[in-house]
Amino acid sequence: MASVLVASNRGPLSYTLADDGTLGARRGGGGLVSGLSAALAEQPEALWVCAALSAGDREAVRRGVSEPGVRMLALDPAVYDDAYNGIANSVLWFLHHHLYDVPREPVFDAEFRRRWESYRSYNRAFAEALAEQAAEGAEVLVQDYHLALVPGQLRELRPDLRIAHFTHTPWASSEYLRMLPEDIREELLWGMLGADELGFHTWEWASTFIGGAYIDSAEGVAEGFSPSGDPWRGVHHRKGGGPRRGTRVRVYGLGVDGEELRSLAHRPEVDDRLAALRAEVGDRKTIVRVDRTELSKNVLRGLLAYRELLRERPEWRGRVVHLASAYPSRQDLAVYRAYTASVAELAEEINTEFGTEDWQPVLLSVKDDFTRSLAAYRMADVALINPVRDGMNLVAKEIPVVSEAGCVLVLSTGAGAYRELREHALTVNPYDVSETARALHQALTMPASERAERTKHLAATATALPPQRWFLQQLEALREPAD
Repeated sequence: MASVLVASNRGPLSYTLADDGTLGARRGGGGLVSGLSAALAEQPEALWVCAALSAGDREAVRRGVSEPGVRMLALDPAVYDDAYNGIANSVLWFLHHHLYDVPREPVFDAEFRRRWESYRSYNRAFAEALAEQAAEGAEVLVQDYHLALVPGQLRELRPDLRIAHFTHTPWASSEYLRMLPEDIREELLWGMLGADELGFHTWEWASTFIGGAYIDSAEGVAEGFSPSGDPWRGVHHRKGGGPRRGTRVRVYGLGVDGEELRSLAHRPEVDDRLAALRAEVGDRKTIVRVDRTELSKNVLRGLLAYRELLRERPEWRGRVVHLASAYPSRQDLAVYRAYTASVAELAEEINTEFGTEDWQPVLLSVKDDFTRSLAAYRMADVALINPVRDGMNLVAKEIPVVSEAGCVLVLSTGAGAYRELREHALTVNPYDVSETARALHQALTMPASERAERTKHLAATATALPPQRWFLQQLEALREPAD
């Protein structure tokens, strides 16, 4: 039985199934997976519960193949698709990021209800696995909007457990949350309020949740408004006439592991890619962005701002290159495929309008290529991060840590990292293309000494709470006595 458990949709490893039937295991990438893995390794009897995402994962479960400390759940693929694509990514993600085209969306009909039942079943599978595997009084840390119902479901199955939930996205405003049918909205809040501890990246998202729980749920009330600096604000929940129980809401601004990130960025394969990019860019300035082609990342307006810079400031023609990495995201959803295509089309339009025989204004990579991204980080003069709404945005923290000559961060007010980084960044309205173009010009003309000083402060802030410490702080909070 496990004394510390983590639950997430995506786990720390995945399996591939070769043509000859052999299974191969691959560790997941990224600082969060590395940090959680390292933190769990220090905990006795720890377990990571995750979904079997691929055919290889499901075959590993069928054969009973696993690694110590990891349990994969093989769900019916149709149920998983409904839960993951039909609800988590097409409803909850759109709500929390305020992405709906409101005259047309959302539509909550019989098909939505069918998919919600799959989402409920998907969460129930996690709750039952956690209940089965957890030791008496164990600590359970549930990750993200995919598993928003798990705390409430698990509380019913195992009231002895200490349960935390962390939301890596923003939280929907009350106006957006109230788009949901009343019973669905209350079930969502009931699920979240089953936790002893709720974590968010920023106080803005935490306070938005508290306000929504107070306004929108008949069974949740916000308690008192904590003075500045108080680490938590209380929310209480009562279901079915049962006793009141406190849910504490806290903020943990996830950062990056600077040492690990710099090590990754200086591997031989990154050095090779850096040399190739430098040969292509020459002695020109670079504006770097690395994003998934996710609707909230605002890639199109970033490209429009770059185009306006070249139109309004012709002195930059031939003297700057926009290194853009756009990882295809959720290509099984038509709206994301269309957005990815629009990004590629706009980049090509800019190259056609301004490009010359020896200068391509935009070097766009539309594929998952972390090696190229790290090379671009190292040569960044300017980092452009302009999401319309983001839980945190770790790229805004990663680039200043890795940039070799120092970079100017152009950061939108929609990024979760905004309040942490705004003092030493150039901040912009994510919808204001002209303001963003002016900020790019200011960044490109900034004196080297000021750029270096800003980068130093940005890197210090970015590494203040690396993933391992971020996780351990939540675990320590969960172990505090209940009120």
